[in-house]
Amino acid sequence: MKTIGLVTSGGDAPGMNAAIRALTRIAHSNNLEVLGFERGWEGLLTNSFRRLTPRNVGGIIQLGGTILHTSRCPEFKTEEGLNKAAETLSTDCVDGLVVIGGDGSFRGALELSSKTGALIVGVPATIDNDIYGIDETIGFDTAVNTAVSEIDKIRDTAISHERIFIVEVMGRQRGFLAVTVGITVGAEIILIPENKCKTEQVIKVLKENAKKGKKAGIIVAAEGCGKVSEIANEIEEKTGSEARLTILGYVQRGGSPTARSRFLASLFAEKAVNLLLHSQGNLAVALQKGEVNSLPLTAVCDNFKPLDLSLIRLATMLAT
Repeated sequence: MKTIGLVTSGGDAPGMNAAIRALTRIAHSNNLEVLGFERGWEGLLTNSFRRLTPRNVGGIIQLGGTILHTSRCPEFKTEEGLNKAAETLSTDCVDGLVVIGGDGSFRGALELSSKTGALIVGVPATIDNDIYGIDETIGFDTAVNTAVSEIDKIRDTAISHERIFIVEVMGRQRGFLAVTVGITVGAEIILIPENKCKTEQVIKVLKENAKKGKKAGIIVAAEGCGKVSEIANEIEEKTGSEARLTILGYVQRGGSPTARSRFLASLFAEKAVNLLLHSQGNLAVALQKGEVNSLPLTAVCDNFKPLDLSLIRLATMLAT
């Protein structure tokens, strides 16, 4: 093992730069060269990279996003694209590739592994926290804290005006972020794709709350729940309460990573480099019950991470 490559793929997550920094410095401490491929998989297709050193990754641990950039690359998903990427790794004498990203990035890494002799290790970084076998990903804690900070401010206005606020957080297909945020802010209702909730149920809860004297409320909804604007309109029509919609959007992906996200980035980086040094590949680094382990990329990509729906029941009890 002489040279490793790094790539940040898919949606950015706070803490990716912390991972780049840690991977680079740990690799150099073990006499490895590090190539950072730019703009995700596109960098492998165009052989666009920068040499990373302990000095040129200084001052990035606190930065959100990724200094290597990321982009969509439909060509990579084709047979020709995968072959181009494998050829780049061979041309640049890359012995190991670390892919920093989420579920989609890991699927791309697995497909690439069949085309190259380079060892591939995935480092989980996504605010969705939806990767099978991994308790927590880099960036999840930051996204939760960002959303909580914004919703706390919104609740002040909700109480002042006695309004219902629906706050949409990211989560097109999964509700890990919405559930964690919802419980943390004390939301009256949490809407997630995994637990379809009819508008009638929302109206019923709000009417019951009003009878108790609770005229203000927060509903946290994952974006994959559908058109939350229509829910807001129905709330106004059927309860008589004012309802407002706030979409947090991409602010959840940006910003300085929390201590937790930076810490995980450093731990995951050490594990990734050690796996490569021991000639182990086609693996994903995983936090499991407080320990940093690894599991096969095939297991990560072929299985579905379940959401603990008992958390919705907990949120309901806490909101009474």
